[in-house]
Amino acid sequence: MKNLPKILLLGISAALMISAGLKPQHMLIKKSPEVSVADSIKKIDKATGLIVDKGLDIVTAHCTGCHSSKLITQFHTDRAGWLEKIRWMQQKQKLWDLGESEPIILDYLAKNYPATEVVNRRASLKNIEWYKLK
Repeated sequence: MKNLPKILLLGISAALMISAGLKPQHMLIKKSPEVSVADSIKKIDKATGLIVDKGLDIVTAHCTGCHSSKLITQFHTDRAGWLEKIRWMQQKQKLWDLGESEPIILDYLAKNYPATEVVNRRASLKNIEWYKLK
């Protein structure tokens, strides 16, 4: 009896699909090379737009005080790449020593924003006739 509402909802959705001419496989989540099922169910923090996971509070405290969280979500690299980015910010942008927080931040970033083959940049402009502004 507990499952009756679920069964009823399943029956109604199947009937709607049939009447719309859809096949049941349209309801399934299919894996693609770019997005896995696991990626599609990650929770996103509404305030920052970052993935909710262990270390989010420390990343938010150290990173979003100086720049938008979108800089984090747009940059994907491995742990060494994230460490290099932190070192660059310390040398060029006056980022403070992260101390005991650094490994937590690196774990979070490497896990949730790893290197990808997808490049989130537009293609370079080609065959453009530039003119001089007066």
